[in-house]
Amino acid sequence: MSSLRIGHGYDVHRLVEGRDLIIGGVKIEHEKGLLGHSDADVLLHAVMDALLGACAMGDIGRHFPDSSDEWLGASSMHLLSLVHERLLNAGYTVVNVDATLVMQRPKVAPYIEKMRKNIAFALGIDVDSVNVKATTEERLGFTGSEEGVSAHAVALVEKNI
Repeated sequence: MSSLRIGHGYDVHRLVEGRDLIIGGVKIEHEKGLLGHSDADVLLHAVMDALLGACAMGDIGRHFPDSSDEWLGASSMHLLSLVHERLLNAGYTVVNVDATLVMQRPKVAPYIEKMRKNIAFALGIDVDSVNVKATTEERLGFTGSEEGVSAHAVALVEKNI
């Protein structure tokens, strides 16, 4: 017998000068990057929160607090792998992930396939089980004015019982 569970994740980070723009584990050339304690990969943070939420295991702040120097500058790809390990140890298998990146620019279409592959690799699932899409907010709000970037994700997991 198995049990399916769904989780939702959301994250937002400010765009600032002097930081790399890393999204979905991909470094994207841009004059600004995302501000955060780790590499501030907003997409992977939303994915991690969706996975942890589906398993009722809290959020990434609980697992990787920004008050800890251990996670300062951490790669979110590494953190996603750690989340996957914790899910496996709790008896969960990832079924699929669907994520939406919200930002005005740069356009990320050329990077989406690599993002999908990175997420699939970290979670040990087929790339066909990962969807990443991007949208703008037509120059509205903080994402439209290029002050920051946000991401939403949903994840389906299965617990073997």
